[in-house]
Amino acid sequence: MKIVILAGGISPERDVSLKSGRRLADHLAEAGVESEIREPDELLIDYLATTKPDLVWSVLHGAGGEDGSIQRLLEMLDVSFVGAGSESAKIAWNKAAAKSLIKSVGISTPEWIALPKNTFKQLNAKSVLDVVGERIGFPLVTKPIRGGSAQGVVRSENAKELAKSMIEAYAYGDEVVIEKHIEGTELAITIVDTGNGPIALPAVEIVAESGNFGYEERYIPGETTFFAPARLDSQAAEKAAEMAVKAHETLGLGVFGRIDMIVDKDNVPWFLEASIIPGLTETSLAPQAFVAAGWTLGEGYKAIAESAISRQSRR
Repeated sequence: MKIVILAGGISPERDVSLKSGRRLADHLAEAGVESEIREPDELLIDYLATTKPDLVWSVLHGAGGEDGSIQRLLEMLDVSFVGAGSESAKIAWNKAAAKSLIKSVGISTPEWIALPKNTFKQLNAKSVLDVVGERIGFPLVTKPIRGGSAQGVVRSENAKELAKSMIEAYAYGDEVVIEKHIEGTELAITIVDTGNGPIALPAVEIVAESGNFGYEERYIPGETTFFAPARLDSQAAEKAAEMAVKAHETLGLGVFGRIDMIVDKDNVPWFLEASIIPGLTETSLAPQAFVAAGWTLGEGYKAIAESAISRQSRR
């Protein structure tokens, strides 16, 4: 089995992508799987078309990696790859579109509004935020409609903080989601399909020292405490896992994805967003889930790779 790992790119998440790629390559090697890391550069398409690797595993985070574009090119090249297909990736990458689809199948997701920058300015920013604050209610969370690693994600407790958070979120894109903040236990549930349908690995509970699981809290050791498995009773854990699998299937995330959620005080799980390309760094969430499930990372990644190749062969 020969795997090409795509890592790097030009998004703000380049460094995270490179770390994920190196960790993935190391763990695949432990499982006896050959791989090479390549950048998405001007030589890539010709290289893939010529060499026809058994599998492409992209850890390209951000635009160009998770928006469906690279997935569509791989489909056109008839190359097997890990994760969501191009159409599914396009939807999951747009947080508002993903929430709309999730809501349509009866999964709970916090109330939200998506606001393009031009609309926000044209309709008078203060008036818009007054309506949002009154209708949805504080606290609120603002986030770029597209993006990962919690970049530009800010919680606000009042109108003044909300206005400031909008400026920060718009720095990462021209459209922002404002979402009701749900108090509860923050979870990340990794979903894998090794050939017998998608299953949920043990949930990882996230407790950020700052109270906000932002970019620094994700990637600087010591900023966040993780519990894997999460400290939930068995009934709440089962309900969260069932919801995560349903969300994964609804969004069409393929053999590997992650669902982020909040479980409130009544043990109701609320869908927040999906990751079609989970990070694989030393502080990332998916690797912790594999370990909590009793798998070595090499075994887990090899099983995912084999499953992705098998799915492609059945198409």
